[in-house]
Amino acid sequence: MAERRVNVGWAEGLHARPASIFVRAATAAGVPVTIAKADGNPVNAASMLAVLGLGAQGGEEIVLASDAEGAAAALDRLAKLVSEGLEELPETV
Repeated sequence: MAERRVNVGWAEGLHARPASIFVRAATAAGVPVTIAKADGNPVNAASMLAVLGLGAQGGEEIVLASDAEGAAAALDRLAKLVSEGLEELPETV
C-alpha cells in the first residue's frame, strides 16, 4: 500500500472550500484514495462528507493511502495539494 503523510497547509484546515478542492482532485486521481488523521480511521477521499467529517485542522498531520496500481503518482499530487494549501492542483505536478 502506498502512503503519504503530510501536514494540512490550509490555515482553516480541510473545511468548505479547501475540502471541495481536495475532493475534486481525489476524484480526478483515477485511483481509490483514503484520507485519515494520523491516529484515526481512513475514509474515502472522494467523499465530501467524509473529508469534512475528519475535522482536519491547519498544520495537522493526515495520511493519504491507496493500494491501487500506479497510486504513488496520484498520492504525490494530492500530498502536494494538501501540504502547500494550493487553490487548485497544478497540471505540471
